[in-house]
Amino acid sequence: MSDATANAPIALRPRPDPNHLGHTGNREGSRAPGRGTGGPAPKRIVVGYGFWVFILSDIIMFAALFAAYAVLRGGTADGPSGRDIFDLDTVAIETGCLLLSSFVCGLATLALSARRALLFQAAMAGTFLLGAGFLALEMREFAGLLARGDGPDRSAFLSSFFTLVGCHGLHVAAGLLWLLTMMAQVLTKGFRADILRRTMCFALFWHALDIIWVAVFTIVYLMGVL
Repeated sequence: MSDATANAPIALRPRPDPNHLGHTGNREGSRAPGRGTGGPAPKRIVVGYGFWVFILSDIIMFAALFAAYAVLRGGTADGPSGRDIFDLDTVAIETGCLLLSSFVCGLATLALSARRALLFQAAMAGTFLLGAGFLALEMREFAGLLARGDGPDRSAFLSSFFTLVGCHGLHVAAGLLWLLTMMAQVLTKGFRADILRRTMCFALFWHALDIIWVAVFTIVYLMGVL
């Protein structure tokens, strides 16, 4: 401590900065306000945080669709109800395909962390096949309803049903395209940092679709046949 500082009144002496909020630097680098000594967050953390915001906004949209379905499920307009059109055996197979695809997607994530390209590609291919199987069964269900004249214009109940389940199906279709893109990028460019981030975001997206489908299966199909 210099003589000027030592002889200064106690109220005027500089106080220690335990939280490193000041602008002064040291030999190890500068300390920016509010960042301590670590600097800005890594890009992986920033991207992950931003993608979680997207997923939460998507869940809010589905919450609105669930609310609309809950209000309109009784508006059959003398048409068929859920008990008349739902085939729980087929829906159970759909659910099994999607849940199993989430498990296989988890294996792909582990292979990604271990940098095992062949295992990653095999697991992603399995995820694609299971997701495509789920989507094919859902499209067959919709085609059967349309063939019988039970389309979304038949009643408020069917409008809300097609909107909710169809919106989830569109998300699955977008996820399958994203999956193929990530397989191609890993195959051609390897395990680059940006590709790893995108693949991890895809895994979060796919698992979120599984969670939403569990709600669809429970609220729309199981409760619909009661």
